[in-house]
Amino acid sequence: MSADLKKILECCHHDPFSYLGVHFSQPTVDRVTIRTFQPHASRVSLLLSNDTFPMGKTAPEGIFELVLEKTQLSDPDLSPFNYQYEIEYESGVSLRINDPYRFPVLLGEMDRYLFNAGRNYKLYHHFGCHPCTVEHVSGCLFRVWAPNSMAVSVIGDFNGWDGRVHQMRSLGISGVWELFIPNIHENERYRYHIRTGSGAVLEKSDPFQFYGELRPANASITRKLDCYQWKDQHWQQQKKTSFPYTSPISIYELHPGSWRRDPNNHERFLTFRELASELIPYVKELGFTHVELMPVMEHPLDESWGYQVTGPFSITSRYGTPEDFMFFVDSCHQNNIGVILDWVPAHFPKDPHSLGRFDGTPLYEHEDERKGSHPDWGTFIYNYGRNEVSNYLIANALFWLDVYHIDGLRVDAVASMLYLDYSRQDGEWIPNQYGGRENLEAIEFIRHLNSILYDFYPDSLLIAEESTSFPGVSKPADKGGLGFGFKWDMGWMNDTLSYFSKDPLYRKFHHGQLTFSMMYAYTENFILPLSHDEVVHGKRSLLEKMPGDEWQQFANLRLLFFSQWMHPGKKLLFMGENSASDLNGTVNRALTGTWSRQTSFTVSYSIL
Repeated sequence: MSADLKKILECCHHDPFSYLGVHFSQPTVDRVTIRTFQPHASRVSLLLSNDTFPMGKTAPEGIFELVLEKTQLSDPDLSPFNYQYEIEYESGVSLRINDPYRFPVLLGEMDRYLFNAGRNYKLYHHFGCHPCTVEHVSGCLFRVWAPNSMAVSVIGDFNGWDGRVHQMRSLGISGVWELFIPNIHENERYRYHIRTGSGAVLEKSDPFQFYGELRPANASITRKLDCYQWKDQHWQQQKKTSFPYTSPISIYELHPGSWRRDPNNHERFLTFRELASELIPYVKELGFTHVELMPVMEHPLDESWGYQVTGPFSITSRYGTPEDFMFFVDSCHQNNIGVILDWVPAHFPKDPHSLGRFDGTPLYEHEDERKGSHPDWGTFIYNYGRNEVSNYLIANALFWLDVYHIDGLRVDAVASMLYLDYSRQDGEWIPNQYGGRENLEAIEFIRHLNSILYDFYPDSLLIAEESTSFPGVSKPADKGGLGFGFKWDMGWMNDTLSYFSKDPLYRKFHHGQLTFSMMYAYTENFILPLSHDEVVHGKRSLLEKMPGDEWQQFANLRLLFFSQWMHPGKKLLFMGENSASDLNGTVNRALTGTWSRQTSFTVSYSIL
């Protein structure tokens, strides 16, 4: 058995193109050898122009080979690259396929260089799976970054999940692997079969998958994203002439899976199309200018808000298809409602099919646990100092603004990114190069991120959930700030809720909690959040936080909303709080509440 065949059979060939496909004799090009690996075939023939050449089985494992002299070709000038295989199986089924090992390298050197330099901002056009046509042949082009792997294969329904069949080509020091597989279409399941440097085998979902299987399954699915016909041109033109810092902004924050469900089956989530028909009239009636969706990227658990993202480029399949989400965004825009997404670059989960130890080494995360693992959430932390990882995250943020027409991103858990000692005890963190606690790599990444997003989409809303007093969060990056457009005012939220939760008899001793926020109200571009964070983990709803009997609680809650609306800053309210619903942080059921009190309270709220 040859060394090449052994590597093919063990799924560890670093350059399968050197063995499979077309090979000319050297130094004279008067003979061509064509070789294919078809482990389940009983007979293989080469179809070249009008000629058919039976191929010999040179290895019982499934290697078929043919050597042709130039004089054997009916057209001596015919390029031998344009050929097909006719494959017969023992079952009697036969089919014609194109050889994936006859196509050239398709990712240009400049794109590879920019990726490794952290400057290829629209990576989603190049990486992942793209149904396309190459040399008049339709199929899917796959690319993945796995620099420390011995070999990478594409596995799926189309090859029986056999890692030997479609082994990818390594593009050298870029760490990128590429393969165009003909005759694959949309809605095919696939994964990457990765042979690590130590010889272990990993099966990973595509880091750039545009769509994935419904949980608990986790295979990626081939998908095109350019078929939807957008009708939000008026909204897009209107955005260019608006100025968000002086325009009224009121944001309705919601979790799509628990805002409302199928009334006939409370276990079934609404699709994005169904959500559009119910949510948009509701939000318009209340007068909100934007909706903010808690993470709609793919994540494994229904019993979560969605912040454990396993597919940053994939809309979660639990609410429908990419086109369903495009319809939702488009419908919002046609009704003059902006759409903001929660975006999570601070950490990612340790699920084995996800990004963690992607090629058998710490690739997207830090190698040192003191920088690469989050103690609160049991997740990995992105390595912001690595060019390719920074590029991946920036491209991901740009992807949602570009492909899905999203109007803004609320960046989750910024404080955990800014400080190396966040939630860590002495000895559990590594100081920066100056001996400080600031994460200089994360700060540089955030500035880079915001600069690029505003370069491409200057009218977007970039919002930081930052809970410390880090200076200049909403100050432009070129002036020394982090470059966000807005920052959540967590200080106002904590002080105000503390004040309103007190019995009115004692509030006169705590008026400072109501007035202190004005001391810094104009130091940042603030959003005043009454968000999901105030009801999670049994914290109770805003209504339940108010003192007194039910009548007094409603009166206090109306006063709280009035105080929020009169205070400088944009406004944000979590779903259900406007109607006194009994959510209490539960994500596995829809909003509930006494209808009569919801009705009376919602009307009162809409007057504010």
